Amino acid sequence: MVPFPEEPAAARGTSEAQPPGPAPTRAAPLPGRGPSDGPEAVVEKVEVELAGPAGAEPPQPPEGGWGWLVMLAAMWCNGSVFGIQNACGVLFVSMLKTFGSKDDDKMVFKTAWVSSLSMGMIFFCCPIASVFTDMFGCQRTAVMGAAVGFIGLLSSSFVSSIEPLYLTYGIIFACGCSFAYQPSLVILGHYFKKRLGLVNGIVTAGSSIFTILLPFLLRVLTDTVGLFHTLRVLCVFMFVLFLASFTYRPLAPSAKDKEGGTKGGNNRFSLFSRRKFSPPKKVFNFALFKVRAYAVWAVGIPLALFGYFVPYVHLMKYVNERFQDGKNKEVVLMCIGITSGVGRLLFGRIADYVPGVKKVYLQVLSFFFIGLMSMMIPLCSVFGALIAVCLIMGLFDGCFISIMAPIAFELVGAQDVSQAIGFLLGFMSVPMTVGPPIAGLLRDKLGSYDVAFYLAGIPPLIGGAVLCFIPWIHSKKQRKIDKTTGGEKMEKMLENQNSLLSSSPGIFKKESDSVI
Repeated sequence: MVPFPEEPAAARGTSEAQPPGPAPTRAAPLPGRGPSDGPEAVVEKVEVELAGPAGAEPPQPPEGGWGWLVMLAAMWCNGSVFGIQNACGVLFVSMLKTFGSKDDDKMVFKTAWVSSLSMGMIFFCCPIASVFTDMFGCQRTAVMGAAVGFIGLLSSSFVSSIEPLYLTYGIIFACGCSFAYQPSLVILGHYFKKRLGLVNGIVTAGSSIFTILLPFLLRVLTDTVGLFHTLRVLCVFMFVLFLASFTYRPLAPSAKDKEGGTKGGNNRFSLFSRRKFSPPKKVFNFALFKVRAYAVWAVGIPLALFGYFVPYVHLMKYVNERFQDGKNKEVVLMCIGITSGVGRLLFGRIADYVPGVKKVYLQVLSFFFIGLMSMMIPLCSVFGALIAVCLIMGLFDGCFISIMAPIAFELVGAQDVSQAIGFLLGFMSVPMTVGPPIAGLLRDKLGSYDVAFYLAGIPPLIGGAVLCFIPWIHSKKQRKIDKTTGGEKMEKMLENQNSLLSSSPGIFKKESDSVI
């Protein structure tokens, strides 16, 4: 699962190129240490990415060139981060074999916390990662995140019990992934504008490709070399991501910008320029929740996701218990990955023809089918039926993901869409973290996954029902705004007429006399 892969990076990119708060004069680039720069002033100087002189227009996206390499790096980021998360069912089975004990009747519950905590922390850190990206730039944030993720994944391969994985894999690795992923969305808007839709499609395809291939790779590795060596092999993916993050460099200024920036001195347009750091005035814009339609959306989506991640974590364990004689059981995860990619492209295109906030109804439809398919998993008595269920589930998973950003644009506008999505991702961390362990606890207590999958299908249905109110709330507010705006326009017209009559009474008297 990939959170909001279609997020319009152009909007995020603009917020990075022109961070809110500091005045242009305060953010002027510093050519070097001047005569008035004492020790205190030197401390205040922070190296940040700077694409051009302060107050200047951001450079035009080149629509290619180095941007294609940036696109490939973002694609690798998308695939490695969420490919590993989506294939967690294979690692889940291996963890049970490695750390499992017959004396521990809550092992499934304990093990489920590792994967669910990891996915939840990725979402939870997204608002913080957004602020870091705005303050310190894409490259530094992504490099730091990939390094932290590498350390967390490598340390996970040296544990001797399941509990340390909560810290190493569930928190450290996940936080690193979050900080590496967020800049990959922002940087695309710097290099592409006209081709941004195509580039986003290619980048998000990385998650589907890795979700298709990684289950097979992980099964072979866990069967041959074991869990710990498998985690060390996955560290290679994070190391490549670390190197790829260095491609997120800001655009070089044009010749005109260079001339304007060097009039006052020898300005340096290097990759890391220096300027006085001044944080944004509003780090978190809580005024967004005054928009009722967005507030309902921010409640309905997390509510629907309490059972959403349960199949990703427990499906492989369920298949091993239900279909013991089957081979290539990881094909169920591959099916979800394939149709999820198809769903992103298909429903993303369909959403272009759905006007305004009515796009929410596509999410309602997706949650209905996701909940229904979760309930149908225990009813599949043959492996082929389970594959069909996974294909449908993946298709509407792609629908849910692809239209997230367009809906956010409709609800709050382009100026606030960055933090609107960031807040939503943070809220989603709670149900994504809690759902799978509860399903594992039910499996430990009841000895079967049937009840867990039945209950996992209920929250998407409830959340979808809540989302149905959004178009009505939004249209009601829009009618009120239109009515208020119309009244203000009429009052302004009358005031203008009265002021014109009062300021030029002689003109109208002269015209009336001439008529007589």
